[in-house]
Amino acid sequence: MLRISILPRLQIRDDAATAPAPALDVSRLVALLGHIEATGNIAQSAEAIALSYRYAWGILRDAETLFGGALIAKTRGRGSTLTPMAQQLVWASKRIAARLSPTLDSLASELEIELKKLMVASDPAVRLHASHGFAVAALRDFLVEHKVRHDLKYCGSLEAVAALAEHACDIAGFHVPIGDLEDDMVRRITSWLRPETHCLIHLAVRTQGLFVRPGNPLGVRSLEDLVRSDVRFVNRQQGSGTRLLLDLMLARRNIDPNRIEGFNNGEFTHAAVAAYIGSGMADVGFGVETAARRFGLEFVPVLKERYFFAIEQKMLQSPALAEAVAALKSRSFRERVDALPGYDGALTGVVQTMEQAFPNLPELAPLSPRERGRM
Repeated sequence: MLRISILPRLQIRDDAATAPAPALDVSRLVALLGHIEATGNIAQSAEAIALSYRYAWGILRDAETLFGGALIAKTRGRGSTLTPMAQQLVWASKRIAARLSPTLDSLASELEIELKKLMVASDPAVRLHASHGFAVAALRDFLVEHKVRHDLKYCGSLEAVAALAEHACDIAGFHVPIGDLEDDMVRRITSWLRPETHCLIHLAVRTQGLFVRPGNPLGVRSLEDLVRSDVRFVNRQQGSGTRLLLDLMLARRNIDPNRIEGFNNGEFTHAAVAAYIGSGMADVGFGVETAARRFGLEFVPVLKERYFFAIEQKMLQSPALAEAVAALKSRSFRERVDALPGYDGALTGVVQTMEQAFPNLPELAPLSPRERGRM
């Protein structure tokens, strides 16, 4: 099965040098520094990324010459440690990967589909549009392992369900909060879905909250702390379900977003928000717990939400989607979701009508075209 990967590549060169050298490919350097940070041992780190000890030292020397400063420091009892310069390089690489990976994955998936159309006649791929999340990424990997052809595009929750309504995709992923905010979010989502046409497949319950630096040095405990003058915030991008959820929570608490420093700085993924904070460029973000844990941050839970996939009822048994639906319902995939920090996979794969998923909500009037245009 043809698989395409598009990877970001960071290069650095000094154009002001008297005799400019070729650009330094930072990918191997960052991989080496990451292992040194974890182990404190240069020889073990070089072996871990299949480099000779001599070659690893050559990479370090070339980089130190380029940057004009040391990247490694010797510390008694801890072996080799990273200097602030080296730590910034590692975090820059993490930010780049977190920010670009979903976009590059989507582009790679589109290219795969186009090439396969030209190479052989084959069954159409399942078109999946979804708000970015770790369970969605786990599903993508699961489909690849089980050779289920799919075309995944990451987008906001509202954009995903709009694409499903307009037949631009087969499955749309979106999330809604549990509790007082549910009706507001569901009204926006269901403006694109029809109870008599669509059904829902439960993906997971996940926890959203505040990302803070290790030790929570600023003592951030609630959304009210975001307006403090000593707190720098990093947000999700406009149109994302998480950004919309945060907007609703702030409005309910009468918190003015204009008072939050950095509120308009938007990142495309939960991981990118976490990497932004981990590198010291912000103090607080909002997103799913998994991202905070993966980047060594502390997490202040705020609320839980349910993540669903919407699909046309008549497509559940169709040959085109049968394998993807079977993957969602499988025990092995449910266990994979359940293993993610902050995710509960107890209901993963359960198919529900919209009335079953939201039984306690009053009948909601559809949004007008003007209201839809504002979302």
